[in-house]
Amino acid sequence: MKTLDVRIGFIGTGQMATALARGFVQANIVSADRIVGCDVNADAAARFASQTGGGIATGSAAVLGQSSLVFLAVKPQHVAEALAELQPALKPHHVIVSIAAGISLAKLSAGLGSGTRIIRVMPNTPALVGAGASAFSRGSNATSDDGQLVQELLATVGLALEVPEKLLDAVTGLSGSGPAYVYQFIEGLSDGGVRMGLPRDVATKLAAQTLLGAAQMVLTTGQHPGALKDAVTSPGGTTIAGLHALEIGGMRGILMNAVQAATERSKELGDT
Repeated sequence: MKTLDVRIGFIGTGQMATALARGFVQANIVSADRIVGCDVNADAAARFASQTGGGIATGSAAVLGQSSLVFLAVKPQHVAEALAELQPALKPHHVIVSIAAGISLAKLSAGLGSGTRIIRVMPNTPALVGAGASAFSRGSNATSDDGQLVQELLATVGLALEVPEKLLDAVTGLSGSGPAYVYQFIEGLSDGGVRMGLPRDVATKLAAQTLLGAAQMVLTTGQHPGALKDAVTSPGGTTIAGLHALEIGGMRGILMNAVQAATERSKELGDT
């Protein structure tokens, strides 16, 4: 994979910023010496530097001075303050990539200036292991080359799709928050294995690998999940008995409600 000629900055160096930066470095698409970040939390900045090999700057202006593509990776409630610090130091060559949940392109543009090149992204933390699921939308001033650059970066750490901005809250509810749902599902499967006598370490490994393998089947075969489910469900067998229990528990409805709740919360964050 080619190395990109870009210097990347991070405003905020929390878990998601670290996952992305570390993923870029591990994929050899950007060298660690071309990554820099800043954070008001000194411990978070130190962890970022330790885990990515990137540098630490004293503030937003310093990050902008050393970068051309800058990820805005602060909590939604801190975005307004971050935009106010960024705006005076912006130059025409800067591209701002926001990963703040719920914050619209319009709000970002209002805070940074109408001519700013902005891309809004919703990534997720499995980017840390090269298995992320990201979606992004370009602002009106972001060029197709800007979008291609961001897609190339995100693609090194997983799946990257461009979508209309109106869909990004739903992306947040599904893939942005989704890893947490899956972790609970793995934990539940593991608990079931332990309940039936398996050692905890064996149960957890089997549960995690089962989800990994099933997900890879969906992506590789292109078949509908329902068709893949039917292929392993024999009449009167063990699988249909387990599926019946899941239906009684309302698993589908629970997952749909989880995505809906997270999507609505993303919209609420954007309104604050």
